[in-house]
Amino acid sequence: MLDIKFIRENKEIVQEGVKKKGLKFDVEELITIDEKRRELLSAIEKKRTEQNAYSEKIPRETDGVTRLKMIEFTKSLKVELAVDEEKMKGVMKDWQNLMLRVPNIPDMSVPDGLNDADNKEVRVWGKKPDFGFVPKSHIELMESLGMVDVVRGAKVAGFRGYFLKNDGALLLNAVFQFVLDYFVKKGDFTPMFTPTLVRREAFMGTGYLPQGEEDLYKTQDDLYLTGTAEVPTMGYYMDEIIDKSKLPIKFISFSPCFRREAGAHGKDTKGIFRIHEFYKLEQVVLCEASHQESVKWHEALTENSEKILQALNLPYHVVLNCGGDLGLGQVKKYDLEAWVPSEEKYRETHSSSYFHDFQTRRLNIRYKDSDGKLKFAHSLNNTAIAGPRILVPLIENNQQADGSIKVPEVLQKYLGKDVIK
Repeated sequence: MLDIKFIRENKEIVQEGVKKKGLKFDVEELITIDEKRRELLSAIEKKRTEQNAYSEKIPRETDGVTRLKMIEFTKSLKVELAVDEEKMKGVMKDWQNLMLRVPNIPDMSVPDGLNDADNKEVRVWGKKPDFGFVPKSHIELMESLGMVDVVRGAKVAGFRGYFLKNDGALLLNAVFQFVLDYFVKKGDFTPMFTPTLVRREAFMGTGYLPQGEEDLYKTQDDLYLTGTAEVPTMGYYMDEIIDKSKLPIKFISFSPCFRREAGAHGKDTKGIFRIHEFYKLEQVVLCEASHQESVKWHEALTENSEKILQALNLPYHVVLNCGGDLGLGQVKKYDLEAWVPSEEKYRETHSSSYFHDFQTRRLNIRYKDSDGKLKFAHSLNNTAIAGPRILVPLIENNQQADGSIKVPEVLQKYLGKDVIK
């Protein structure tokens, strides 16, 4: 959420941000509603002040006639106030709905574009494998080695259901152990297992609601199944004032994740790349309200994810997301995409974003600056690892002619073997 004062003073910049993200939003409509809100608020405050003044005067008034007139006036004032307050409820509802739809302003470095096809490659790492044979898909390899069962997965869980088993389960566990160890050894990330069932307020605060309702699973208790540990982790300090000395606060949070994949009809229907239920370790950072701090941590979190892919020896590239491929609250975002041999293209494995105070303003997460002024912190998040999706490039890039799979060196101590066959 942007500050309404900033929106009023920079409406052209905000409208340009709307245009760059390819969204439909009329800033002038919000400004008009805000003017009504401010006018009503001023009128209500004036009437309340008058009401309070007469409440003090009436008991002291000795003239009976004057006293009755004052009482009659306060009655009419009360009626007018009630009318204005009722109007205010409707105006505030419209104002709040519009405020929740105002997108954050993209960074100047964000390229123009409509969708992920317009994202800009910024760097490439690793050598694509030259097998000397036609590479198989991850699903072919995993089924032949008894690592996955999607037929029974669909029988039990429906479309996009799956069972990871044998070395499939153990390999994914090895990946998560390796990544968690990586962050624990850094020493400044707090490991957390976060709630999966989360209240609506945390989704509103992080910007997933109201726009993303169709992609979430909702329970009869008005709780939502989270699609990323970012949501509960950001809710951790909701409505709190943080001691500035604790900043930056860094979390490495694990959670099962659930997504309807609304709008993904016909996409990645085979295999375990796009599924409804998966697991993720997420990097989340709260830092001081400084653009320079946000940029610094954005690059640092992205570097963490790159080091993980490099340790797994997976060829990848980093792309800078265009305006049309940014979410409502993102200022800037990188996607890391690993090479998938069977498809002969890079596929997304990690995303890295920063938001300035867009999320913290909604969640009311503040700290007291050195001058004693309360400020909204800045927030960032980045995929540390998501599985079983990561198994797709991991297995395909390490396949051998006989159908076996080489185990990356960093995973061998967790898996207890150097080849899956």
